Amino acid sequence: SFSVCTAMTSKRRNNGRSKKGRGHTCAVRCSNCARCVPKDKAVKRFLVRNIVEQAAQRDVREASVYQDYQLPKLYMKQQYCVSCAIHAHVVRVRNTQIRKNRDPPPAAVPPATTRCLFCVFTVVPKI
Repeated sequence: SFSVCTAMTSKRRNNGRSKKGRGHTCAVRCSNCARCVPKDKAVKRFLVRNIVEQAAQRDVREASVYQDYQLPKLYMKQQYCVSCAIHAHVVRVRNTQIRKNRDPPPAAVPPATTRCLFCVFTVVPKI
């Protein structure tokens, strides 16, 4: 008797990783639960926050010597394991048809900029 070798079904084209030709990738720690996750499998997001909270920004601006001083922002790279990313709604569970979609995501328009209907330029509100 002979056996027919059939390939196992695969849920994702990349098997949930972006490793391709590499045999091994280093592990990183999840920002939420500290689980070891392969670097190519971790869900990576940049968290951009103001260094000074909203309530104290006006006080800092009034006490500042400079007129138009932009307060710097805090850039933190968050790396999540898949279970924490789903739990925190960083990524969503998608059905099979949407999972197969390989189109690039639509470009995000920053909400702070508004387009003037009568002008050619964009109006950016002063903070």
